[in-house]
Amino acid sequence: MASPTNPPKPDLSSLRISDARRKGGKSSKRLVIAVLAVLILMGVAGAIWAFRSQAPVVEVAVAQKPDSSRPALLDASGYITPRREATVAAKITGRVTGIFFDEGVHVHKDQILATLDDSDVQRALESAKADRDSTQASIEDLQVQLKYADLELARAQQLESQGVQSKEFLDTARTNDDSLHAKINLAKAQVLAAESRIHEAQQAVDNCTIHAPYDGIMVTKDAQVGEMVSPVSAGGGFTRTGIGTIVDMNSLEIEVDVNESYIARVVPGQPVTATLDAYPDWQIPSRVRIVIPTADREKATVKVRISFLNLDPRMLPDMSVKVHFLGDAPVAQKGPAAAVAIPAAAVHDDNGQKIVFLLKGDHVERQAITLGQTRGTDVEVVAGVSVGDSVVVKSPASLHDGEAVAIQK
Repeated sequence: MASPTNPPKPDLSSLRISDARRKGGKSSKRLVIAVLAVLILMGVAGAIWAFRSQAPVVEVAVAQKPDSSRPALLDASGYITPRREATVAAKITGRVTGIFFDEGVHVHKDQILATLDDSDVQRALESAKADRDSTQASIEDLQVQLKYADLELARAQQLESQGVQSKEFLDTARTNDDSLHAKINLAKAQVLAAESRIHEAQQAVDNCTIHAPYDGIMVTKDAQVGEMVSPVSAGGGFTRTGIGTIVDMNSLEIEVDVNESYIARVVPGQPVTATLDAYPDWQIPSRVRIVIPTADREKATVKVRISFLNLDPRMLPDMSVKVHFLGDAPVAQKGPAAAVAIPAAAVHDDNGQKIVFLLKGDHVERQAITLGQTRGTDVEVVAGVSVGDSVVVKSPASLHDGEAVAIQK
């Protein structure tokens, strides 16, 4: 079969995209972009609407009757200090052989706290006792000799009176008798001296035992077994100056420094309210014991000591404490008191007029008020607020009358 002379050519025009289809694709993209833009605008509008419709969060407080207690005239800070605190030390230099306490242990007066090596003083005590015993034995021998000398003297006096012996023999007998009396008196004096040496040696032995000077709590233990202690040491080297520190917990009081510009407000016997930093909600009734009659020229302060009315185991030496010196009790008012106390932060100034926002259900109401005295962080309101009303303490600056609010939890 013969091939054709002119073969057909391929037609590629059928693969071209028509103009209508290209125009339709561009329109679809534009439609998608428009839809997305509308959705974004709707989301932003919804967020703005939700934000605007959200109620502002406020903090409220309840109006109360004003505090009728004594007003605070002055505040100061100080520490709890004991009136009786002692570093227990030995009267002699010695090596520690026993420690019989630990920190925080309650001890009683004359309780043994520690012992020192007493071997040397024990030898001295035994030597003094031996001297005394030896002298007492010699007195017994002298007393036997004195009895014989008394007989010789009586015999010599009788023979001399009869003229049998000369006066010389009588003088000799009398001299021997007097000599024995003197020797016995000397021996007795030596016994007394030996007794004194025994007491001295016994005191040295007793000094090796260290006792508690009074009832209290041992707050430090400054020496250990085997260490040397000395009352004359300056603490250098390896020699301790004390065994431990004892505190009489019944003598705890407060010591504060008051600026001399305000010391005229403090007098002995003045009531005080103390607050420990460790227990800020615990109000401790106290009273001024003494104002130390001297000032510190460097700090321009005067030291004041305050006594607790009731002691408590929670009170510890060197605790930080804040005190409020109270004034005279306020004069009782006749009839019902109209004033109420609210936080000073709840009061706003509106063109010279004092106002507060009262919480009424789920919204607030603007209320004009009349203020009275200021009491620390609170103020008295004599008109416009009643006891039990809820006032807004913290709120947005844009808060207005009648606006719905949410209470801060």
